[in-house]
Amino acid sequence: MDFRDRHVVVTGGAGALGTAVVEALVGAGAICHVPCFNAAEAERYRLRDNKQVALTVTGSLADEAAVDRLYQAIRPLWASINIAGGFAGGPLRETSLAAIRQQIDMNLVSCMLCCRAAVNAIAGNSAGNTAGGGGRIVNVAARAALEWRSGAGMAAYTASKAAVAALTAALAEEVAKDGILVNAVAPSIMDTPANRQAMPKADYALWPKVEEVAATIVFLASPDNHVTRGAIVPVYGKS
Repeated sequence: MDFRDRHVVVTGGAGALGTAVVEALVGAGAICHVPCFNAAEAERYRLRDNKQVALTVTGSLADEAAVDRLYQAIRPLWASINIAGGFAGGPLRETSLAAIRQQIDMNLVSCMLCCRAAVNAIAGNSAGNTAGGGGRIVNVAARAALEWRSGAGMAAYTASKAAVAALTAALAEEVAKDGILVNAVAPSIMDTPANRQAMPKADYALWPKVEEVAATIVFLASPDNHVTRGAIVPVYGKS
């Protein structure tokens, strides 16, 4: 896949999955724009010195003005890969309104604002992209977004990620005529250091590797994806 001279935003690009996505994109020639929550996150990002990676301290991606500033500074934009989000478990009866709103902001609102900004930026490419018009958006839902009953014990998270899946399908239909293909992946538990620490007795061989999930994301965001839109792709590995 050839991403040469293509500008791609990767939200959550400093996380485990995001870093794998950025590495794959850089290897394919992309110029990656990675928003960081604060300066400390930018400073510890191991790809910060890569000439194809541009870091910005953006703050919360649930902040409309911050998101608009980020995307308005990038022309021409080819793709937005929206990985940023957060997880909170616990029975709903023990979940505060503040925690519910935090899950909605972190998972749905941030994704929706980035999708909106990306659509406007891609549509506003005055000179078009280097190898044709249009663009790509890839969101990250979750297994529970497709299999709702598996979200027992994490209802706020499940609802917010199910909303990301619905947003993806609706937006894909809305912007198809503009040549913007919108899709999402729905990972199961991925093999990351944090997940291993949280679940030390799990069978890690069953979990998808972040590099494997990244490969699916990068294809959906690539110019090689000519026809797939509105898909919520399960990336479960053997789990």
